[in-house]
This record gives sequence, structure tokens and C-alpha cells, in this order.
Amino acid sequence: MNYDLRDSDLATILAEASLVAAETNRVFGRLSGEQVNWKPGENEWSIGQCFDHLIVSNRPFEPIFEEILAGRRRRRLWERVPLLPGVFGGLIIDTLRPDSGRKVKARPAFYPSSSHIDPAVITTFLAQQERLLRLMEASHRLDLDATTITSPVARATESALSLLLPNITRSTATAPGR
Repeated sequence: MNYDLRDSDLATILAEASLVAAETNRVFGRLSGEQVNWKPGENEWSIGQCFDHLIVSNRPFEPIFEEILAGRRRRRLWERVPLLPGVFGGLIIDTLRPDSGRKVKARPAFYPSSSHIDPAVITTFLAQQERLLRLMEASHRLDLDATTITSPVARATESALSLLLPNITRSTATAPGR
């Protein structure tokens, strides 16, 4: 999988996101409840918690994309400051890449459930991915280089499309049992 999509066109990003979804279904789609909830260590997340984290982290992007597509989104102050999107967004992307070698701690707002995770979390994640892919596809008529949003994760800015995929690929690539 390609982990550096900052300069990629929409078709490449969509293709990579589709690969992630297919690989997720292949590797994790048939796991039992016990397998989804197994933790490699006391202070580590289970596979289910990794996917729950992704669902929680990606959820705020859906209404933002919908607002942008409907032409209702007004750029926030941080989104209008010239250098911030590239600097902070680039730092986030580089940190979230699975091959970065960095251990990244999620912000508390994006922690997964600490209780038993239903194995349907994989199906829920894949359904969310499909919705996000449809929203991304619908953005083909927009000037994506000029479309910057505030990241719900770090309050920094970057292209929304290039923020989503590194977090997803990192979490799926580093999930226990992978």
C-alpha cells in the first residue's frame, strides 16, 4: 500500500482506500468475538478497539464532507492561515504513517470503548469506509488543493482526503494479529 498520498490525485486515493477496505475484510472480516477482543498486552488495544477508534475518529469527517459538497461550508480561521495547513497537516500525516516508526497516542476524545467490542465493528467500519469513499468520489468536481478543513483529531489543517487514509492504514497495519 502507498502510505504517502499527499501529492496523489483523487483516483489514486480512492484506489488506495478501496485496497484498505478489501484487505480489512480479508484479514479481519471473519474474526470471532474472542479474536476481535484479544489484546496483546494489558495496556494495548484489541483489534476491535483499533477499528472502534477508526470509526470514532472518522465520524466527524462525514458531515464536513457533506457540507463541502453542498457548498455550505465556510472556511474556519485556521483554514485561512496560509502556511498552517501544509506544516501541521504534513506533521500529522508523517506521524500517522504506519512506516513512521513512531508510537502515537490517540487523543482521549478518540479512544475506543473499553468494554467488549462486538465483532460487527469490522462491518461497521467497512460501511463507514464505503460512505466516505462515496463522499470522496462526489468531490471530483471540487478543487481539492484549495479545500482545506480543520482536522477533528488535532485541530491542525490539511487536505481532508490525505488525513483520513494514513490513520486508517496505520491502525489496520498495526492491529494485533496482523
